[in-house]
Amino acid sequence: MLDFSLPALYQVPSGGNLADPVHRNAEEHPDVAVLSRKVDGHWQELTSVQFLAEVHAAAKGLIAAGIEPGDRVAVMSRTRYEWTLLDFAIWTAGAIVVPVYETSSAEQVEWILGDSGAVAVITETDQHVGVVAEVRDRLPGLEHTWQIDGGAIAALATAGQDVPDATVHERRRTAGPDDIATIVYTSGTTGRPKGCQLTHGNFLAECGNVVERLAPLFHTGESSVLLFLPLAHVFARIVEIAPIMAPIKLGHVSDVRNVTAELASFKPTLILGVPRVFEKVYNTARAKAQADGKGKIFDKAADTAIAYSRALDAGGAGLVLRLKHAVFDKLVYSKLRAALGGRATHAISGGAPLGERLGHFYRGIGFTVLEGYGLTETCAATAFNECAKPKIGTVGQPTPGCSVRIAEDGEVLLKGPHISTGYWNNPQATADAFKDGWFATGDLGSLDSEGYLTITGRKKEIIVTAGGKNVAPAVIEDRIRAHALVGEVMVVGDRKPFIACLITVDPDFFPKWKELNGKPADATVADLAADPDLLAALQSAVDDGNAAVSHAEAVKKFRLLDTEFSEESGHLTPSLKLKRNVVLKDYAAEIEALYRK
Repeated sequence: MLDFSLPALYQVPSGGNLADPVHRNAEEHPDVAVLSRKVDGHWQELTSVQFLAEVHAAAKGLIAAGIEPGDRVAVMSRTRYEWTLLDFAIWTAGAIVVPVYETSSAEQVEWILGDSGAVAVITETDQHVGVVAEVRDRLPGLEHTWQIDGGAIAALATAGQDVPDATVHERRRTAGPDDIATIVYTSGTTGRPKGCQLTHGNFLAECGNVVERLAPLFHTGESSVLLFLPLAHVFARIVEIAPIMAPIKLGHVSDVRNVTAELASFKPTLILGVPRVFEKVYNTARAKAQADGKGKIFDKAADTAIAYSRALDAGGAGLVLRLKHAVFDKLVYSKLRAALGGRATHAISGGAPLGERLGHFYRGIGFTVLEGYGLTETCAATAFNECAKPKIGTVGQPTPGCSVRIAEDGEVLLKGPHISTGYWNNPQATADAFKDGWFATGDLGSLDSEGYLTITGRKKEIIVTAGGKNVAPAVIEDRIRAHALVGEVMVVGDRKPFIACLITVDPDFFPKWKELNGKPADATVADLAADPDLLAALQSAVDDGNAAVSHAEAVKKFRLLDTEFSEESGHLTPSLKLKRNVVLKDYAAEIEALYRK
């Protein structure tokens, strides 16, 4: 199939904008808890009426400061309640939000604030204040700075005390569906980041249709979601906005290292994350089982869960499999569900491929991960699996109201009300991104007879070996990266005689691996670079990856690096995508060594 679409389930109201759901909730669900924030270590709920009051107070402060409709206001912070408050306050004031990753360098901050023409920036920490201070003299249009940790919210509320309510209501009506709500700067795997324009209508169409399509997961007054992704990423903004539209309760976690503990305390009914989170949960549980001498039991339980899930797609499990599954549910699966908060039955995963094996594992333990697909330019999800009929291994059917087309060369093309209007100050990039009215994703994929989309790679990442074989690295990389010991992996082999790869070790799992394998606790990756046990473990990861591809696409050799690919090292984007060109340049010698005879 080359073309598929589903009818829209939600229509964007004429004149509607992202300030509307907050006001509608206060009218229709005044006593429903829509937010929950940590205060002195405890979760404190806010009703829709209380949240609206805080949004209005902050919006009044922005208006009092001279923020005008259409002005760009940047927010640079970790994920926290105050960011969500500021998003809706800025929209209520009629302005445009420009998100900035809290890890951004001074050069990146200067580019984003300068290119967007931001008149104000709201930072979180003293470090962020220092970064902005480094470049402020080169940003003549930047008039206001506030700091969340320095009392920004209280300062805005105080400054806006004399602004009448009528002014706020008048201001919040200035933006319509076609007006820009936010400018999200792409991660920039190559070149300078581009400012992707997303309108109020883009978000309303996206979130409205997601909530309708996944209605069983959005029960007002009952459902809840915990947000731990960086709010500078568009996926996190959907996780922020959709619960407000439903409405269901939303909580925030600033430090992803605390996710496990916060899941246990918040107990969400729905989890939205990236594959690495679900990989970590699985790998940590398996490592703990091995350390406790129960590794074989865990592996049998995992195999049973996967078999049980596969059987669901083939008419159901037989008696023996059902009995085994029931036993392991008591011994293993229930503990894993408890580690995820104990109440959630579903998760939504995006940002990268989850992997079929992991997808079947989670559904088999009673926690279905609904995989989706999207880009910044598509306002996050442009396809996703629904609760009733997920197809594991695919990214689901198109978002209702969206059309997906597969071009002759295999590229995925998209059309719909959630698609970006273009790039800020960059008409050439905008023109290049569209083909006859369709947004060209740069991704390769296929549609099955029911319109389920499978992503097979990225056009720009295709490797052509010396023998002329085209290889999409994503498939094998995702399989290798799923191994607990692997931190990152990058396949190489362009114009080379065979496929090879670079591998880094996961720094979180490495200490546990050393303990399980009797290695010195203080041994570094460099110390164990020639260790046969370490190399054998990594080879098993490569072998698993090779099982997913043809012989010509399989990795013949790998090289272990004694370093990490990270955002700080310049090898990963803030959304954890590989900067392949940077890795190729920085590790040219190591890559060349793979092909020496």
